[in-house]
Amino acid sequence: MDESTSAEWQQIIVETMEYEQTMADRVLAMLAQLEDLVVGFAVDQLVHSLQTATRAEEAGASTEVIVASLCHDIGKTISVMNHPRMAAEILRPYVDQDTFNMVLHHQDFQGRHYFEYIGMDPAAREEHVGQPWYALAEQFADEWDQNSFDPDYPTKPLSHFEPMVREVFGSARSL
Repeated sequence: MDESTSAEWQQIIVETMEYEQTMADRVLAMLAQLEDLVVGFAVDQLVHSLQTATRAEEAGASTEVIVASLCHDIGKTISVMNHPRMAAEILRPYVDQDTFNMVLHHQDFQGRHYFEYIGMDPAAREEHVGQPWYALAEQFADEWDQNSFDPDYPTKPLSHFEPMVREVFGSARSL
């Protein structure tokens, strides 16, 4: 990099911006990969994500929150153990800070529903009390995410959410 030129960096920026235009396609492909991941649940992780987004939409959430709900477990395509951070970082340039934090900390909120079974603190969410995004994360975990493992739930398909994914990932708020 020390030997690069301004012209080279201008070309890198042009190509990076062109690549960035395909972000929605890459996100949709990653979501489709969740279909291969069941890990003991009654539905695969794609269906789980679709159910979570369906519930968010039915509750009247914003397009940004619906897409974040759809993408909240997208990091599981790489690693289940630290998927919240990976999903949140994928979303970060495209969503507001509250939505980012909803995804980043969703496991702490989700823990109320199962942490006792794996030796973790079910009250982990309490460390976030007072945060401006607390109510959103609570609604996400308690009303949309934790109960979205139902094989009989009328789940909207990925194609329903595709225009929303394209809208949210169509332009970054920040880099």
